Amino acid sequence: MLSTFSPFRRTRADGPVRQKFASTIRPTGVERTFGKDEVIVSKTDPKGIITYANEVFLDLAALTERQAIGAPHSIIRHPAMPRAVFKLLWDTVARGDEIFAYVLNMAATGDHYWVFAHVTPTFAMDGGIIGYHSNRRVPDREAIAAIEPLYADLKAIEDRAPDRARGLSESFDHLVGLLSAKGVSYDEFVFSLTR
Repeated sequence: MLSTFSPFRRTRADGPVRQKFASTIRPTGVERTFGKDEVIVSKTDPKGIITYANEVFLDLAALTERQAIGAPHSIIRHPAMPRAVFKLLWDTVARGDEIFAYVLNMAATGDHYWVFAHVTPTFAMDGGIIGYHSNRRVPDREAIAAIEPLYADLKAIEDRAPDRARGLSESFDHLVGLLSAKGVSYDEFVFSLTR
């Protein structure tokens, strides 16, 4: 239950270190949903630390504002979500481009929820990136059904590698190879799932 959850499991000299839910909470298999008219909004600094989270984000993640602000955005990462997709996402926004992605997240309760995310960099007046902004909407169920096998394959590649770095590299290469073979970008692939 949320009452026993604390994202502040370890400490260091200058304050608490927050951990991903996946390191302290087991998935329940229960799916959370939100309304088609609702939008999850969050903002982070350049290192992915949450600086803003709206009420929809807090409700779905089962977090208070105090728990969310200052935590790494990866705190809501579901353990079944392939790291290769996040590498693609972060590589894309770090170079100043936007990206759309289907993402499986995990709440503090262990429940999960799918989102269709639109992530963009936030620019300073000098053109430098000062953070990231993400809007997440209710995903298309047919698209989720189509992307789940791909995500499962990527996660399996990551899990069977002898170490995390190699798993990420092999999974990312597999994803890039699939997109290249189809002759599409990840965004084009994602949008093709809803046609």
